[in-house]
Amino acid sequence: MKLLIVDDDGLIRDSLKILFESSSNGEFSARVAENGLVALELCREELPDIVLMDIRMPVCDGVEATKKIKTEFPDVKIIILTTFADDGYIASAINAGAEGYLLKSTSADGIIERIRAVEKGAMVFDKGVNPIASGRFSALGGNEKPGNPAHFSGFSELTVRENEILSLVATGLSNNEIAGKLFLSQGTVRNSVSVILEKLNLRDRTQLAVYYWRNV
Repeated sequence: MKLLIVDDDGLIRDSLKILFESSSNGEFSARVAENGLVALELCREELPDIVLMDIRMPVCDGVEATKKIKTEFPDVKIIILTTFADDGYIASAINAGAEGYLLKSTSADGIIERIRAVEKGAMVFDKGVNPIASGRFSALGGNEKPGNPAHFSGFSELTVRENEILSLVATGLSNNEIAGKLFLSQGTVRNSVSVILEKLNLRDRTQLAVYYWRNV
């Protein structure tokens, strides 16, 4: 999988390149760019599968770069990777076409897992970023892709609790994190996820996330 890492901090972008290439058994190859305009030029040279995009950069920031790349190359998938869990940034990034929003505090394994999920068609969010809460998608209007979580009323096949768990799975939370958020045991969450998978005839959590974001 070809990655493009866009960050104005040379240490961060080079460290991420080394991390992904060394920890993925050859699954990832990565190039780097110091701002959005350089990223666009690199996309024109060779399309990446996934772009990891910082949000605040000189010359061309992450939101503007996402718009430019998506305009020319709509199939390129972009994950915002930043230190800022700001509602305005989140809404702007998703409105620009980004498929995810992660914080740099996310573990390396967590980032890799979410890259794979996005490659399969999911949208992903860090546990500290909940796009459903506080109407964070309200600025996106009614035509956003793949749906409008602010207006999500639930899947009829599922109970209220199962819909709640599904929405948290779709934002990237683990069973342990969901259990803590909903004041449930990990076993209860695990069993609920299994029931949801069976009811929706899906195989795994990645498929759950894809299903959710394609149908909300």
